[in-house]
Amino acid sequence: MSGVELHINGTLIDDSFAEAFPMKATRIVITAHNLVWARHAAVAATGFATSVIACGCEAGIERELGAEETPDGRPGVSLLLFAMSGKELAKQLERRVGQCVLTCPTTAVYAGLREGEAVPLGKNLRFFGDGWQTSKVINGIRYWRVPVMDGEFVAQETTAVTKGVGGGNLLLLATDTEAALAAAEAAVAAMKQLPDVIMPFPGGVVRSGSKVGSKYPALMASTNDAFCPSLVGLAKRTELDASTRCVMEIVIDGLTEAAVARAMTAGMAAGLEIGAAGGLLRISAGNYGGKLGPYHFHLHKLCPSNESVALGGAA
Repeated sequence: MSGVELHINGTLIDDSFAEAFPMKATRIVITAHNLVWARHAAVAATGFATSVIACGCEAGIERELGAEETPDGRPGVSLLLFAMSGKELAKQLERRVGQCVLTCPTTAVYAGLREGEAVPLGKNLRFFGDGWQTSKVINGIRYWRVPVMDGEFVAQETTAVTKGVGGGNLLLLATDTEAALAAAEAAVAAMKQLPDVIMPFPGGVVRSGSKVGSKYPALMASTNDAFCPSLVGLAKRTELDASTRCVMEIVIDGLTEAAVARAMTAGMAAGLEIGAAGGLLRISAGNYGGKLGPYHFHLHKLCPSNESVALGGAA
């Protein structure tokens, strides 16, 4: 503890930090005849991708793109995908593009990163063309054209995999479900305005925050009982008091440490605008004592204000 208690708009910001981990990451760009179909492909391709604990990768829609921002001059969507290894990320990428983008009417797919290790994007999917596929090199980049029933599927041959950061997080402690959801929704909306980050859980929010390990040896993670309101007075350790009846967590993955930090700051600021009057009592973060991840995002350093009072006394 630093000996400083920080309150903004009545909400307490814990003197704690989020602990994040190295991951492998890539960005791809999906375009289509219109934004509706680009989003259909993007939503399908990022499905079942909330946590590497069981999904193989973490993925999400980064942002929508105007026609002037895409390689083929059509509207599109950029996606970010994260995994614990480049090999797993390449496998997840190829499967998701093959099953969810190739199959979607009018789509094409392009690399969203230029620098990093090259992994297949259309390189292997071209074989779906059964020998009718053709390629074209433009400015040193190879694209594959695969005949399909609505015309052709265009895919850049490779995309780049780079280092990423996974597991930035905020814990929002509130008086009730309504207040917790309002704060979480506001925080996610603010984060989505920023580049290079995604919040992979449904709606960007996770209610089943976890801790490492379990009383059951087969489980690598289990419920974060210290933040479960129903276990106050039952669990050996609790982080809650009687006034806190709902906790929501936001997990952030980013292409860089700085991107995750910016997102956490933006999310905190949005929640703090709601403040204690809106039911947001406290903001905290999840960590493992600094032992498991090299990226430490200290809430007080990221906080959008310096309003504070000393512990146990006046300012």
